[in-house]
Formats: sequence, structure tokens, C-alpha cells
Amino acid sequence: MRRVAILLFFALVLFGVAAFPAIAPIARTTDERVVEDTHEVALVAAVALVGQSADGIKAFPHNGAIEQMVTVAVREPTSTTARLSGWGRGNDGWRREIGPFEAFVGAEGIGEAKEGLSRTPVGVYALTEAFGIEPNNGTRLPYFKVDEQDWWVSDVNSPEYNKRFRCPPGKCPFNERAGERLISAGAVYNHAVVIDYNRNPVTAGAGSAFFLHVSDGKPTAGCVSVAQDDLNAVMRWLDPARKPAISIG
Repeated sequence: MRRVAILLFFALVLFGVAAFPAIAPIARTTDERVVEDTHEVALVAAVALVGQSADGIKAFPHNGAIEQMVTVAVREPTSTTARLSGWGRGNDGWRREIGPFEAFVGAEGIGEAKEGLSRTPVGVYALTEAFGIEPNNGTRLPYFKVDEQDWWVSDVNSPEYNKRFRCPPGKCPFNERAGERLISAGAVYNHAVVIDYNRNPVTAGAGSAFFLHVSDGKPTAGCVSVAQDDLNAVMRWLDPARKPAISIG
């Protein structure tokens, strides 16, 4: 929480409350709500504080300025629940445009990710594509419908590590026991958004297959999950023209 407080302090010094008009100081019913709001502000501010482009908007991780941000705010690094919101940047600063929604993160909380750990990676990552067992739910992101031959490779010895790969079961050029056959996950992958963690470049062993997907009501193996209706709303809101990203912390 100290990191969040530092980020918030600098955000308010540099940009002022006016940069976040949707959550400018107003009457709150509890101190807890204020803490949650300031935490989310800090996650948005982190994007603006580092790697700014000429107009002050962070261009990483996209080739272009981020104008949509999904924040995933947890109370402590060991927490397995979070609050997820969608923020949009306009002429008057950042505003919450969707949420907040209750979410789950990894069973081992958030922090540095590693293959084999059920931990959600902290940081800012692009949201560039989506997939699902079910047909497109209305998202404007590039979308692929999975079938029996769609995998996400988690074999650290494979050159296809942390990539989608298509091959018939039993004939894949990687250790299938270390891969995730997407259709086998069931309802949690009815719809999902790929979190571009460790994708460009890829570091073997740093963790693979991180998605924003449908919740089954419990902590994940490292992904972020929300209820199906909430995910549908988020996915329909995401606009590739606005260079969406996710900030986890």
C-alpha cells in the first residue's frame, strides 16, 4: 500500500484532482470506500507517471496513447479478491466509465509471476485480443472462437511458450501436459481477454496464459476473473481504437 500512496501523491501533485473528475473528493459513506477509490486513482496515475509521450499520455505498452484503462485493485499483495473498474481518458482527464465490479486474482495474490505459481502479475499490460468457447459476445477486440485444437503453451522448453498454438491432441510439438487446451477449461473460458503479460518479448518460465475471464467464484491460477455479465460489459466497452490496457496492483 505504500507504493500506492506514493503514486497517488505524485499523481495529485502533477495532475491535481481535476485529472480524475469522476472521483474528485465527494461525500463518502465509509473510509473504506475512500481508500478503494484512491487506490484505483493510483493505478491509473501510474500509467501517466512513467514513459510519457509528448502530450503526457503513456504510449507503452501500445504503439499509441492509452485511452482506456482497466484497473484491478487489491488491498494487499496476498489478497485474492479485487475491485475492477474501466476508465476512459477524455479532454477533462480520466473518468470511471464502467464498474466497479468484484473480481478474483491468483490464489497466491499478486506480485512477480512465475510458471507454476498461482500469482497474478503486477504491472500495466495491453489488452489486444479476446477469445472464447462461445461466439463473440459483442467485443470489438479481435476475437477467436476456440475449438478442440486450440492451446496456450506453458511448456518452458518450447519455442511456442506463452503463445496460442493449434494442433490435434496427441500431436502437438510441445509437452501437452504443460499446455492449456483452452476448450477443456469449460465455462470460465466462455469468454476471455488475453492479458499481454510476457508476450513481447517472451521470457521462458516467467509465466504464461494470463487472461481476464469468467469467474467460477474462487481465486484463480493467476488470471483475473469476474462474473459473466460483468465480463460481457467490460468486453463490449473495450475499444481497440482507444488502445486499452490493464493496470494491476
